[in-house]
Amino acid sequence: MASAPRDDPYTAFPYSGPPSSGHGSGAPATPIPEQMNIGAETPGTPATPYTNPFSTPAQNSYAGLPTDSPRLSRPFLPDGNRNSTVEGTALVSEKPYAPSRPRRTLKKWLLIGGAAAIAIFLAVFLPLFFLVIRKSSGSSGSGGNSGSNPGPSSNPESPTGATSGTDGSVIEMADGTTFTYTNPFGGVWVSDPTNPFNNSARAQSFTPALNEPWDYTKDQIRGVNLGGWLVVEPFIVPALFEKYQNSTPSVALPGGLVVDEWSLSVAMLNDTSDGGGIQQMEEHYKTFITEQDFAQIAGAGLNWIRLPVPYWAIETWPGEPFLAKAAWKYVLNAFEWARKYGLRIYLELHTAPGSQNGYNHSGRLGPVNMLNGYMGIANAQRTMDYIRYIAEFITQEEYEDVVPMFGVLNEPLLGIIGRDQLTRFYLQAHDMIREMTGIGKGAYIVIHDGFQGTGSWADFLPGSDRIILDTHPYVAFGGDFNHPLDFWPQTGCIAFNSNASQATFGLTLSGEFSGAINDCGKWVINIGQNPSATDCDVWNDWANWTADMKTGIKNFVMSQMDGMHQPGYFFWTWKVGNSSVTGKVEAPFWSYQLGLENGWIPTDPREALGLCESLGFAQNAPIGTYQPWQTGGSGAGTIAATARASFSQYPPPAISNVNGADVAQLPVFTATSAVPTLPAPQFSAATTSGGDGWADAADTSLAAAPIAGCAYPNAWGPQPGSTAAVCGGAAPTPPPSK
Repeated sequence: MASAPRDDPYTAFPYSGPPSSGHGSGAPATPIPEQMNIGAETPGTPATPYTNPFSTPAQNSYAGLPTDSPRLSRPFLPDGNRNSTVEGTALVSEKPYAPSRPRRTLKKWLLIGGAAAIAIFLAVFLPLFFLVIRKSSGSSGSGGNSGSNPGPSSNPESPTGATSGTDGSVIEMADGTTFTYTNPFGGVWVSDPTNPFNNSARAQSFTPALNEPWDYTKDQIRGVNLGGWLVVEPFIVPALFEKYQNSTPSVALPGGLVVDEWSLSVAMLNDTSDGGGIQQMEEHYKTFITEQDFAQIAGAGLNWIRLPVPYWAIETWPGEPFLAKAAWKYVLNAFEWARKYGLRIYLELHTAPGSQNGYNHSGRLGPVNMLNGYMGIANAQRTMDYIRYIAEFITQEEYEDVVPMFGVLNEPLLGIIGRDQLTRFYLQAHDMIREMTGIGKGAYIVIHDGFQGTGSWADFLPGSDRIILDTHPYVAFGGDFNHPLDFWPQTGCIAFNSNASQATFGLTLSGEFSGAINDCGKWVINIGQNPSATDCDVWNDWANWTADMKTGIKNFVMSQMDGMHQPGYFFWTWKVGNSSVTGKVEAPFWSYQLGLENGWIPTDPREALGLCESLGFAQNAPIGTYQPWQTGGSGAGTIAATARASFSQYPPPAISNVNGADVAQLPVFTATSAVPTLPAPQFSAATTSGGDGWADAADTSLAAAPIAGCAYPNAWGPQPGSTAAVCGGAAPTPPPSK
C-alpha cells in the first residue's frame, strides 16, 4: 500500500495536451494534467523529510514540498451552487445521474413489475443453466474444467454436497462454520473436489467466467486489495502493533520502537509469554482474511483481487526476523477461493530484500537498499530470483486463468533508485518471464510508475509483450485537505483519470486508491507521526457521520471508479481490523467492507459509470484500441532495437549512493544455491495434479547465494560510508594462511 512515510508519493507533470473543455458550469477554465496528484511535488522535487529511527538523514534526505503545486479549483454543482461545509448540501443523490421521471399509470407499473419478475428469474436461473450446459458439453479452460457433478456426498465444503450454487446457498468453510452466499448479481460459485481446477465459476452474471477470455478493451476490472493480510501494516491491523508499543529496547529493536513488520517480528520473537512468539503472525493469516471474504467480495459486485505477497513467503536469509514460508499456504488458499467464486487475481510482489522504497509496507522502514547503495545489486539479484519463482508457479496451466496479472515489484522509489536503473530491471524481468511463458502467453506483467506519474512512462519499451502500468493515486498524502466535500469528485474524474496513458503507454490501471480525503486515521501516516488534517476527531468517528458526509465520500469513491473504469481499478483495501484499544476501526476511509456496510461505498460499483459526465467533468481523452503488441498480438516480444541498446546492460552501469565506487566491484551473489521451489496444494479427492511448482523445465539455473569468503555490508542498511569495494564481481581474495 502507498502509506506513510508517503512524503514523496506522486509527481505532477506538465500538461502537454490541448485545454480541457466541456466540464460544465463552474468547471475549471485551466487545463488539468492527467494524473495530477493533489498536493504532490513537481517533477524532480524531493518531498518533506521524515524522522526515521533506522536511518540517518543522509540516507533518506528529502527537501520540502513546493508551495506552488498546481491545484484544482472548486467545482460548481450542476445548478451553480457550492457546498461550503461538511454538513452542507450533498453533491449528488444516491442515484446521481438518474433523471427524474413523471408519474406512471397503473398499467405501466404492472408491465414494469412483470418485466422485473422475468429479470429476477433470468438472473437466478440462467447462470445455473449455462453452468450445467458448459459442464455437460465438456467446455473447459486451462487446468481442465469438464466433468459431470458428483453425488451429494462428494463435496465436504457444501453442507448439501452441491458442487455449485448461487445467491442463498449455504457454504461450509474448512473450520466447520457455515455462511450463506449472498450475491444479488447472478454470481455462481463452483467447488468440485474431484476437479479442484474447475474454472467455470463466475463472480457476477456480467463478468466473464474464469474459463472465458478477459477482454481488457471492454471488460472492466472492479477490484479490491487484500492489504494487511500477508504483508502487515500498522493502520490496517493495529491490534498486532498495539500489543508491542512498550517493548524493551535492544540492539535488534532500537528504542523499543515497533513500527513495521521487521520490528514487530523482532518483538514477537522476544515475547516468550503465553500468546507470544512469531507464530502470532500465522494466526493473523488464518483469521484476518477467510473464504467468506472472497465470497463477500464477489457479492459486492467486484471481480478482481490484488494480492500483495512478501518475499518471505518463499524464504528468509540469516538475520531477517520475518516468519518464513508460512504465508505461501495462504497464497494457495487465495488461489483456491478465488477460483471457487470466479474472482481473478493480480498477484504482486510487495516487498524486496533491503527494501525497494523504505516504507513500512516494504517490510522495514528505513533506507532504500534495492538497486541503490552498496548492496543494491546483490539485493536486486535476490529480488529477481523471487520474481522468477513466482512467475514459474503461476505460469503453470492450473493457475493461468486465476492469476492473469503479475506485478513484479510494488512501488519502487524511482526518485532514489533512478529511472535508468529501474528500466533496466524491468527489462530484465520482462525477458526472464517471457522466456518461460512464451510470447503472448502467461500473465500480463505489471510495473509500477515509481511515483513519477503515468505520463513520464510514455513509449516504454515499445514492442514488449503485455506490460501494464500501475499507478497509485491518493489524496491522503498530499497535504492539501482544506476543501469541502464537493471539491473532491473532480479529482477522481479529471486528476486521477489515466486515459491519456492508455494511448501513450498502453494498458494503465489504478492498483491502489481509497476514499481518504485527508490523512486521518490511526497510524495512516506512521506509528509516532500525527496526521496533518485538523478535523480528524470528526472523520475518525465514522459511526456518527451524517448522511451528507457519507454521500460526499461515496461521491469521491465513485468519481475515481468512473474516471479509472477502463481497464479498471483496485480499492485499498478490503478490510481494516479493529483497534484493541477502542474495539473499532480507526481508519474508516480505507475499508471497503466497512464503507459497504455503512453507506459510503456503493453496493453496486456499476453505479459509478456516468457520474463524471453527469457532473460536467469530461474525460481528457477517449479510450481507444491498444497496439497489437501491447495485448500479445503482432509485434509482441520484439522490443525496439533502440530501447534494447539503451537498457539491456545489466547490472546497471551506475548505482546511486555508493560514493563513486565502481559498480563492477560492488557486492554480488553467485548462482550456486538450490532453488526453493514453491509447493503446490494437495487435494485428497482430486483426480488432477496441482502441478510441481515449476512451469519451464528448461529453466535450470540455480539460486543466488553469498560467495564463500566474502564479507557483505548490511543488506538492509545503513550503508558504509567509504568507497572500499567489499567482495565485488571479481573472485574474493583468499584469506591469509595461518
